[in-house]
Amino acid sequence: MYSDPPPVHSNDQNDGERQIKFKRPRYRLWRIYLGLIAGLIFLIALIGGIGIWVGYQGTIKGLPTITGLRDYAPPVMSRIYSSDDQVIAELAAERRFFVPISAIPKQVKDAFISTEDKNFYLHSGVDPMAIMRALVQDVFRLHGKRLVGASTITQQVARNMLLNNDRKLERKIKEAILALRIEQSLTKDQILEIYLNEIYLGAGAYGVASAAQVYFHKNLNQLTIAEAAYLGGLPKSPYNYDLYKDPKAAIQRRDFVISRMRDTGAITLEQEQVALKEPLLPVNQSNHRGPIAGTEWFSEAVRRDLIDRYGLEKTMQGGLEVHTSLNLDNQALATKLMREALMSYDRKRGWRGALKKIEKIDVDDWQTQLLHETAPKGMLPGWRLAMVLDGKSGKVGWVEKNSQQIQNFNATLDAKSMVWQKRSPHSIKTGDIVMIEPLADKGKVALKQIPRIEGALVSMNVRTGRVLAMFGGWSFAESQFNRATQALRQPGSSFKPIVYLAGMEQNVPPSQIFTDSPFSVGNWHPNNYEMNFWGPTALHNGLRYSRNLVTIRLAAQIGMDAVSKLSIALGEVDSMPKVLPAVLGAVETTVLRHAGAYASIASGGLVVHPTLIDYIQDRNGNVLWRSDAFKVDHLTDPNQLPELSDQRKRAASEQSAYQVITMMKDVIRRGTGSSASKNIDMPIAGKTGTSQNFNDAWFAGFSPDVVTVVWFGYDQPQSLGKGMSGAVVAGPVWNNYMKQVLASYNKRDFAQPLGVFLASYDTSKGTVTDAFKEGQTPGASINLNSGAATGELTASDTGAENVPDSEESMGTAMPPAEQNNGTSTDQPKQETPSSEGDIGMGGLY
Repeated sequence: MYSDPPPVHSNDQNDGERQIKFKRPRYRLWRIYLGLIAGLIFLIALIGGIGIWVGYQGTIKGLPTITGLRDYAPPVMSRIYSSDDQVIAELAAERRFFVPISAIPKQVKDAFISTEDKNFYLHSGVDPMAIMRALVQDVFRLHGKRLVGASTITQQVARNMLLNNDRKLERKIKEAILALRIEQSLTKDQILEIYLNEIYLGAGAYGVASAAQVYFHKNLNQLTIAEAAYLGGLPKSPYNYDLYKDPKAAIQRRDFVISRMRDTGAITLEQEQVALKEPLLPVNQSNHRGPIAGTEWFSEAVRRDLIDRYGLEKTMQGGLEVHTSLNLDNQALATKLMREALMSYDRKRGWRGALKKIEKIDVDDWQTQLLHETAPKGMLPGWRLAMVLDGKSGKVGWVEKNSQQIQNFNATLDAKSMVWQKRSPHSIKTGDIVMIEPLADKGKVALKQIPRIEGALVSMNVRTGRVLAMFGGWSFAESQFNRATQALRQPGSSFKPIVYLAGMEQNVPPSQIFTDSPFSVGNWHPNNYEMNFWGPTALHNGLRYSRNLVTIRLAAQIGMDAVSKLSIALGEVDSMPKVLPAVLGAVETTVLRHAGAYASIASGGLVVHPTLIDYIQDRNGNVLWRSDAFKVDHLTDPNQLPELSDQRKRAASEQSAYQVITMMKDVIRRGTGSSASKNIDMPIAGKTGTSQNFNDAWFAGFSPDVVTVVWFGYDQPQSLGKGMSGAVVAGPVWNNYMKQVLASYNKRDFAQPLGVFLASYDTSKGTVTDAFKEGQTPGASINLNSGAATGELTASDTGAENVPDSEESMGTAMPPAEQNNGTSTDQPKQETPSSEGDIGMGGLY
């Protein structure tokens, strides 16, 4: 039988302790592992937290502040208005109009919110649901498809206003942080206002107001739901959905936005159906780029003025509202008449030949060949670039492009054009590229060429100096050089009224007799245009018939210092050489300054400064500047009307100015300016001007209300041709312009001031009527030898030593008219100088 083993009694107590010592707790190892893992996680979290904190601090350290957003003032284009408040030009680095959120229609706001951020009014700057949705779509997106974004409108504001536009993760983090800050600082409407005014919508348009003008030529409150939806779809890709480049894609995008607006409840089902059926019709973009046709010279002069006043940045981005004096009807008339005159003069000089010769034309595909040709910049909008298809018959073809198709046209040159080009050695041949103008007579066109001669015209209000019209040259696209404001030219004999005014100021009467006789001083031999001498001649007739020697003797008597000071005071010149050739117009001035000087005479001796701008407002409507020719005196009595106080300075007495005006009335009625008075039944006064060698042709004159100055010449001075005086070239244009402009003014005479009386008297050239000051005797002369008058011409008076030797043969070097065979050259042949003497540096007639 079995029995239990005997107990062991050795060291029983130690054995029990050993058993207790080696007994291990349950799961101890697992606890150790879990502790280590927890510690590691904590360490990682701690390090990560520190890293995130350091990264966050680094990120926010470089973040821009949002302080500027609170006083948001974006770069806004400046606009130039005509006198009747029509926009004639826009000045902008970015095409943008700022519109407050209260003025933006609900349907425009809904179009952008429905498409870009439907939860805009619910989130706090970042939309978590949109982010999750974008992540899912990006994970399962097809290869090549663009990543889906989840930026809210607030984030877009942060990116557009404060950050760059890269796609790095760091930028997205900054964008989110800034969005949260923006939401804490601004209201939702303030954020939406910034967004809708700042967003780029293609075609150079920044903001919804500018885009509405560019694409539809409408104000925001005139947009339909369909048009608003189109704008709302542009932020995704203005280029891809450009209405002009891809109308089909634009309509698809618009329809998508309309459906989103319906989904968000912004529009009803009925409104959706109507909007989807609406055609999407853009207006011509060219209607909203740059100045209105014909106003470029005026607008550019205004732009230069603004830059001088405020600098380039404020001019182009300050949102200035510039109200000008430009009369659009006068401007259109001036442009039409000047271009017609330039073409008429140039046409008489002969046909200069084709623009280009195509050696071998493809009779079946000449249109493609023509489409590769570039039209000259000076070609007028109504002209067409054409190819001569048959030189003998004058058959030409041209193409016209529009947004839909390319059309081909054929026609034949009219009879006048055929005769014109055949008289030239450069007659047209098959394959020539020429310019033509389609005529009302179907199947007929006129042959055209860009004139080489240039011209300028300035018309302004006599009293205020407000410029009503300005023509600065044939084509602004061809050359931005403004011949009205920038070209320094010699005014010739149209300078003489200033000399006469200086004489009247020294109490010389209009009937004063001066000797019209020859003399020579040094190398200077002044003469009259007609190369004859009248002997004793009254001042009145000296001006009426533009007698050079009478003017010279008058200036010698009163002194060149008086003439110089008056010329500067009137604004004709900044400085003037005190030499007698200057009184014949051997000084340099601009058409604008000349008009100002004539206006000063017409205004009774008060200095009239030409002004293009009436007043300037800032973007908030505050007046920054106003013309100060007349100051408004605000009265304390509200029942009284404000009064105008004349701030103009006086250069000459009213009486002296009226004496000169009276003489100038006879100049234009019966003297050298008679070509300018035809069919004008209103008191007018004026003077012709022709510079040496017929290089410049002027006519300057005025009514009691309007002064106009016309000039013709070449940019590089050369003769216009023998006999091409101011009366012949410029006078008829002045007449046609003033005849139509003055039709809108009441008929009235120049105001006769106190201290003068009108009297008639007999001269060697018949009876004339002049104005005389009190104490002067009509028809009599005074003793000029008493006082400062020299009574004798010397070399020091004439300044002959300052006349260059090259001018020795001046006045007789008159080029012949065009050849009878219709041909001409650009450099006219010079005749041999006559022994009768020179006409003199400066004016001829």
